[in-house]
Amino acid sequence: MRTIEKFTLKIGNILIKPVYKVYEKWLWLQIKRGPFPQHIAIIPDGNRRWAKRIGAEPTVGHLYGYEKFKEVLNWIWEIGIPYVTIYAMSSENCVYRSKRERENLFNLVRKGLNELLNVGDIHEKKVRVKVFGNLSLVPEDIVVLARKIEEATREYRNHQLNIALCYGGRQEIVDAVKKVVMDILSGKIKLEHINEDLFSKYLYTDDCPDPDLIIRTSGEERISNFLLWQSAYSELYFCEAFWPEFRKIDFWRAIRSYQLRERRFGR
Repeated sequence: MRTIEKFTLKIGNILIKPVYKVYEKWLWLQIKRGPFPQHIAIIPDGNRRWAKRIGAEPTVGHLYGYEKFKEVLNWIWEIGIPYVTIYAMSSENCVYRSKRERENLFNLVRKGLNELLNVGDIHEKKVRVKVFGNLSLVPEDIVVLARKIEEATREYRNHQLNIALCYGGRQEIVDAVKKVVMDILSGKIKLEHINEDLFSKYLYTDDCPDPDLIIRTSGEERISNFLLWQSAYSELYFCEAFWPEFRKIDFWRAIRSYQLRERRFGR
C-alpha cells in the first residue's frame, strides 16, 4: 500500500477518482482506531495565492476558502472531534488589507454567521458557537449577529466552534492581563492566587481545552500570532496545499501524523 501513497503524492491534484478513493479509504483504515485530538485549530492560509495561481481575483480565493470551511467542519464533526477553532481573520487582516478586501471578507463572515444561525446542521449537531477577537475592528452588525448566534447555541454541548475574528494572540494575552489586574484591584482575587490555570480562565478560550493539533495550510511553517498561550504543547502540522484545495486525504494525513507522535507535554 505504500506504493499507492507514493503514487498519490506524485500525481497530486490530477488524481484519478478511483485511485483517490482507494487511498482515502486506506488512510482511514490507518487512523480510525484513534486516538483523535479533542481540539483542532486551523490556520486556513493560501486563499489569495491560490486565486492568483488560477488567474482570479483574491475575492474568488476567499469565496472558495469559505466553502472549504464548511466542508472541513463536517469532516471534523463526522469523526466526533468536539472542539475546533478557525482563524477566520487576524487582527492584521482587519487593519492592513485593502478596504475592498476587508469588505469582501466581512461579507463572507456575515454570510457564514447567518448560515450557522439559520441552517439546521448547527442545531441538529448541538454545536456551541463562540466568536472572539478584537471586535472593535468588526462592523457592528456582525458583532450583533455573533452575539445572537452565541446566545442561540449557548446550551449546546456536543461540539464547540470557535471563530477567531480580527484576532491576535498577543492582544488576547494583554486583554487577559488587564482583566486579572482589575480583579486584583477590586479584591475578587489575590496576587498569590494567580497561576497558569487561573490565568487561562481569563483568555477568550476559557471554556475549552487547549488545541491538541494545529493545522496550517499553504506550506508556511509558523503560527502567526494564533493561540500563543494555548499552543504551548500543541502538535503542529504544516500542509503544502493551499486552503481552497485542502482535501480529506490532507486532513487524514494530519490526523495520522498526530497519532504517530508521542506527546510529552514538556516532561
